[in-house]
Amino acid sequence: MPLWLRTILSNSVLSIHPARSLLCLFVLWIIMLLLLTSETANYKVFRVWVHVCFVCLCVCVRACVCVPCRRGMMWRLRRFFMWVLGVYLAIPVIIKLCPSIQAKLVFLNFVRMPYFIDLKRPLDQGLNHTINFYLQPEEGISVGVWHTVPTQMWKEAQGKDGQWFESTLQSVHPVMLYLHGNAGSRGGDHRVQLYKVLSSLGYHVVTFDYRGWGDSEGSPSERGMTADALFIYQWVKQRIGRKPLYIWGHSLGTGVATNLVRQLCEQGAPPDSLILESPFTNIREEAKSHPFSMVYRYLPGFDWFFLDAISANDIRFASDENVNHISCPVLILHAEDDTVVPFHLGKKLYNMAAQSKSLSGHKVQFIPFPVSLGYRHKFIYRSPELPHILRQLWGQLWPNG
Repeated sequence: MPLWLRTILSNSVLSIHPARSLLCLFVLWIIMLLLLTSETANYKVFRVWVHVCFVCLCVCVRACVCVPCRRGMMWRLRRFFMWVLGVYLAIPVIIKLCPSIQAKLVFLNFVRMPYFIDLKRPLDQGLNHTINFYLQPEEGISVGVWHTVPTQMWKEAQGKDGQWFESTLQSVHPVMLYLHGNAGSRGGDHRVQLYKVLSSLGYHVVTFDYRGWGDSEGSPSERGMTADALFIYQWVKQRIGRKPLYIWGHSLGTGVATNLVRQLCEQGAPPDSLILESPFTNIREEAKSHPFSMVYRYLPGFDWFFLDAISANDIRFASDENVNHISCPVLILHAEDDTVVPFHLGKKLYNMAAQSKSLSGHKVQFIPFPVSLGYRHKFIYRSPELPHILRQLWGQLWPNG
């Protein structure tokens, strides 16, 4: 063994408890992999951390092999793998006994990235034509909202108050209600970049954090998220009259979006269009296809341990059912290299929507983005074709607009 490594091992906790250190680093590595697959992950940063943890794991294995001990190497390795097996088998049992843990893993609202962000100051995120305010969908529930005006109005927006921003909704510009996915907040970097793209195309962008996310109050639930979205939609609709209002959902937000649009269509007041970015069919299929589930996918009782725990929290996000009750144009965008929500789920949802009777009189469009572009789960906003796609959509719906 190299002298430098022997020195480190002999003067570190690894030399005292190599097996325990190995177990802790293994758990840390798994956590890093989980965060890497979350929607708001900074891929470059987390890849570095995953690699660092992996190197530390290798060092610990080396410690188990090389550090002198009364017991042999095989005993130490056997003990380590027994610990790993124990943790592996304990996790499904814990989740089954405490289904709320699974709900937290679905929502990931406790993952605050970026960590040091003042949501009251959208200017800090480069949005100099955006205002922050709060609305109350229910008593005791306050949700944080951002309204970004079209880029053409940015100079006029400087120093203006909420009343001015609200009055601009009566302008001729269309409005996009954006429903974000799990983890993070309305200030996530990829979300902010999309707001800028939409704003540059002449859209008002209204977005918010569901209850339990960002600086919004309350606890997350599918019912609560949908109720928040419906309230914000109605708030906007009351202020724009007959002007175009679109709904854009991303990732978990596509489940909220289809819930919302189904309700609106059943009330006879559908939006002008529904845009789904990286959608899935339903939360059970998405959970089964998620990269992190690979560790347990072939474990006997996987559905009973994990998927039933999701259902026990009344979480469904059944977009595959909702499309049978939606009656407005639908545009689906999905990257072929999406590892968080696999491409085949978006394609499957499109096939279901294309065969839906309620959508028979409306255009249903699916636009894939090849692997070579590297857009993965959250970078479709980078596509130079996106402005053309949205202009074409607006032109089809409002040819005289």
